Amino acid sequence: MTFGFASSAATSLTTPADSASRLARMLEPAEWAAAGIPLLRNPREIVSGLHARHRPSPATAVVAVLDHEERLTASASFARRAIPADGWEFRNALLAHLRRVVPHDLRRRTPVRTAVLLYCREGDGRWTEEDGAWMWGLRDACTLHGLRCGAYITLTRSGWQVLGEGRGGRRPHSHSQPGDLADTMTDEPLPAPRTAGGAAEPLRRTAAR
Repeated sequence: MTFGFASSAATSLTTPADSASRLARMLEPAEWAAAGIPLLRNPREIVSGLHARHRPSPATAVVAVLDHEERLTASASFARRAIPADGWEFRNALLAHLRRVVPHDLRRRTPVRTAVLLYCREGDGRWTEEDGAWMWGLRDACTLHGLRCGAYITLTRSGWQVLGEGRGGRRPHSHSQPGDLADTMTDEPLPAPRTAGGAAEPLRRTAAR
């Protein structure tokens, strides 16, 4: 499997110590591929469904929780803050939104639900340090919420890509119009996204029973 590399879009004047700390809180593609992340049976359906439901624009993250049959249980989308790419910051943001839309599974001996992350960004499909920070953040947030860490998916102008798996497609992409949500559903329709009142950041969330 071959990976491309690109510099992160998030840059800032930081000290060497800050940079070293941030670099420790990201995962390289080889580390991610070796982590035993479960493969999605139908990634195109997951991506199309989340894209239709949340309509992400660049710098938007969509975290979704799937049950053991890969059905959507809950999802939330939020805008990425204009800060340097840091897995710790991303972990905190993901964890906060997971807590708002789904109870934790910390009492279970083994996770039964899986969290996946779709991140819409500028640039191409090559791995960046920002992607590495999101990977680290997703893995840590899943551990703290009792979930299995699932796929990390990027959405760029060139299409979508499941990093670490080599699977992807041209549509949807970061600037495409969302499809009809009904066309992506194979089960009962989920309620329409709504904005959480009083939230400091834009948040759209959905939940299924």
